[in-house]
Amino acid sequence: MAGYISDDTRKVTTHRLIEMKERGEKISMLTSYDFTTAKIVDGAGIDVILVGDSASNVMAGNVTTLPITLDQMIYHGKSVVRAVNRAMVVVDMPFGSYQGNSKEGLASAIRIMKESHADALKLEGGEEILETVNRILCAGIPIMGHLGLMPQSINKYGTYTVRAKDEIEAEKLIRDAHLLEEAGCFGLVLEKIPANLAERVASELTIPVIGIGAGGKVDGQVLVIQDMLGMSQGFSPRFLRRYADLHTTMTNAIQQYVTDVKSSDFPNEKEQY
Repeated sequence: MAGYISDDTRKVTTHRLIEMKERGEKISMLTSYDFTTAKIVDGAGIDVILVGDSASNVMAGNVTTLPITLDQMIYHGKSVVRAVNRAMVVVDMPFGSYQGNSKEGLASAIRIMKESHADALKLEGGEEILETVNRILCAGIPIMGHLGLMPQSINKYGTYTVRAKDEIEAEKLIRDAHLLEEAGCFGLVLEKIPANLAERVASELTIPVIGIGAGGKVDGQVLVIQDMLGMSQGFSPRFLRRYADLHTTMTNAIQQYVTDVKSSDFPNEKEQY
């Protein structure tokens, strides 16, 4: 495994991701929101690190992604970029920073790129945000699209259920995917949609399609790191595979620390000056 992931240590770029799709190499993507975690994730060989607005949930404890601000996303993005050598770093544009006003969207995008030094941005939406997408792309800023379940629109949906199960919504998703590719987006995330629909989109587009709850026939996968490492509890969608149980590991370690402090076992003679 280590040999496989470390064969190519060149910086991952938009061009390299398209090359990976062309040769059938799957793209690995995980979220990170801080320096320490990002350093581990990058060192482990991940291709893309997403500084997701899911930080609103897992870092700040909000119920939705909506409350996180532009300043907060820049802070998380800057922290991650400092740690990374190889992976591409993509930062989510937060709710309210680009919808409905393309000039404001461009200004927000420029701020994120200048202040965080990220490699690219991710925006949710299709035809509705196309004017903003075009403005940002014209400024030379790479964009990854996001269709399907779009957490920033959760109050419109009213539910986190699977999207695009009916024909009308599926056809709109396909149309939006093509519009984003034609505009110049370098990649696309599809969240929580039927696997056969995601497979169709991935086969029709020349840009990489990354799935989360979108089946295995897309070009790559993304998960929230706290979920896949088993740090978070109470969130168990079908698409989530837990690769560790850090909740238990961390709890046991902290309980042992508490015990050692209270019993005066820590620090011992070798652990003091």
